[in-house]
Amino acid sequence: MINDMKEILITCPPMIKNIDLFKKRFNELNFKITIPKMSQTLSEEKLIKIVYKYDGWIIGDDPATEKVLKLGKQGKLKALIKWGIGIDNIDLEACKKYEIKFSNTPDIFGDEVADIAIGYMIGLSRNTFLIDREIRKGKWVKPTGSSLKGKTVGIVGLGDIGKNIAKRSKILGLRTIGWDPNFTNQESIDEINEWPKKLNECDFLILSCALNQETHNIFNRNIFKKIKKGLRVINVSRGQLINEKDLLEGLKSSLIKSVALDVFEEEPILLSNQLLNFEECIFGSHNASNTLEGVLKASDKSIDLLDKFLK
Repeated sequence: MINDMKEILITCPPMIKNIDLFKKRFNELNFKITIPKMSQTLSEEKLIKIVYKYDGWIIGDDPATEKVLKLGKQGKLKALIKWGIGIDNIDLEACKKYEIKFSNTPDIFGDEVADIAIGYMIGLSRNTFLIDREIRKGKWVKPTGSSLKGKTVGIVGLGDIGKNIAKRSKILGLRTIGWDPNFTNQESIDEINEWPKKLNECDFLILSCALNQETHNIFNRNIFKKIKKGLRVINVSRGQLINEKDLLEGLKSSLIKSVALDVFEEEPILLSNQLLNFEECIFGSHNASNTLEGVLKASDKSIDLLDKFLK
């Protein structure tokens, strides 16, 4: 019935891109969806003008600040679903304060993001991305790479993604060191330590932890004296885990050989960002989880949760 129809705001780009796959489901649940004009996220200023109109919100990386949630509560907003895992853009205390039901979709992208992390590790060790760029320029380059077998990879954060990275790394013959205060199962990890102990033994470092007060800028110049020269760094989590200014110093001094970054302090990355000057590095577009299979899993889970909260 029309009076039972729920208004739903969707601001998650991967879900929006494949929205036709979910329209039948929305209709069955009597959800009327709205997709605003956007690129990657909506600003706080734009959100406060519209969020109060909706009963539910499937959110991407938009700023769900206290101001936004307060105005949402003053309107119709009852439930907020984070499409994906990271919740650093959401004021959880404000959700509680204004009694807005909240959930993310945990344990949903472990395989997808781990695949990308391993792809980046291979790319950095064998310069595959650099070779591709040079071949397109008509240059027949043959840089000497580095074998993975026998090397050591350090993994910061051993949740669903980190554990899947560790499993794949072991298959490739790498020794694995992990840092995660909440991790106890060592099935795929050779060694668990307190950060940054044993970082100096790593040939690769992969960041796959949540962004919070403890992990903000966890990789910075103070860590440099603890790393092996020639370290390759991969970040598939959140850009603010790395201090980019310090990272540049490490690259310029060759203390850090190369990096693969799927995420940045500011997104989209600006063309003026000096990181782009380093040819051996690989850069992504915060897209590690974006496979069709992953989108289907996360979107179906988001709709299930929203339906549960709004009943």
